[in-house]
Amino acid sequence: MVPVGRLTLVRTFAKSELLRAMSFVSIPALVAPMLGPIAGGLIVGYLHWRVIFFLNIPIGAAGLILVYLHLPNYSEKDVKPLDLVGLILFGSGIALLSYVLEIFGEHTLSGREMAGLLALSLFMLAGYVLHARNIAFPLLELSLFRIRTFRASVSGSFFTRLGMGGVPFLLPLLYQVGLGYTPIQSGLLIMPQAVGAMSMKLVMTRVLNIFGYRGVLVSNTIVIGLLILAFGTIGLHTPIWLIVLQAFAYGAFSSLQYTSMNTLAFANTTEAQTSKASSIASTMQQMSVSFGVAIAGLTTAFFLPTATRSQPFEVIHGLHEAFLLLGALTIGSTIVFRSLQRGDGDDVSQHKALHASG
Repeated sequence: MVPVGRLTLVRTFAKSELLRAMSFVSIPALVAPMLGPIAGGLIVGYLHWRVIFFLNIPIGAAGLILVYLHLPNYSEKDVKPLDLVGLILFGSGIALLSYVLEIFGEHTLSGREMAGLLALSLFMLAGYVLHARNIAFPLLELSLFRIRTFRASVSGSFFTRLGMGGVPFLLPLLYQVGLGYTPIQSGLLIMPQAVGAMSMKLVMTRVLNIFGYRGVLVSNTIVIGLLILAFGTIGLHTPIWLIVLQAFAYGAFSSLQYTSMNTLAFANTTEAQTSKASSIASTMQQMSVSFGVAIAGLTTAFFLPTATRSQPFEVIHGLHEAFLLLGALTIGSTIVFRSLQRGDGDDVSQHKALHASG
């Protein structure tokens, strides 16, 4: 088994170097968000939307080859047994919960049926919690949530991404269905987000050095929420330069948010806990993105009645309401980061060393 991503970085670099390493290696990864929307617009505009899925084949094959050739082959000396019962309980519960959120606004099931599925998913998740407390090697080590920095990072990341996760879903709808832009134009308007994210990587370490994790995560979450609210002001008469500026700012502050949350998760974990911490952080991240898109779809379906979806003004108004809800949800997640204390994560951000030397 070859661990990838943040787990490899945590094992390779010291905590004092982790922030700089994650900021650096994530810059190439931002090329995809920059080129992806444009490529998608070109494919939809000149070929067929199904062609988009075939792009994954050569890109995935190239990724597998590069991983095989260049990624260190880390492996555990003492492999623990797979928690099969936990995998079934947790996996089924999360999948069922995602399904309920996705179909909630489609009215394909009755209220009683959806309530039954929701109760079943919650029952499975509660069953996993009880199961994990009574075995030696659970699928997800829930005891890590006793670590304040890990708890704030993972929980705050989950709730923050619920609001932020719906933005990539709503913006193309606003640009294409509401404002009437072509898929290519929509892709070009999303591109400034990636440019902003790449630009923030150049100064991110310095920002965390100065303000520390608590200061950055509390204030930056509010800023992101306000920027999502600002997307709710874009209309037919909004100048292009203002849309580009908002997208650039959102990309920059989102980049700061993601890297801060990801690195804080490992601030107080031991080397032995690294693998378990990475598993939980990655799982919660994927869950929050999935739930964020589901919530965005549910919100859009709620604010956009079927009879008015062909009316641009009604579409824009409905999407504005959705952005307001997601922005408020993001700002509300600040409560989680307020549980952090001054000095949390200083071993990663070097905030303490900077002020001690000054």
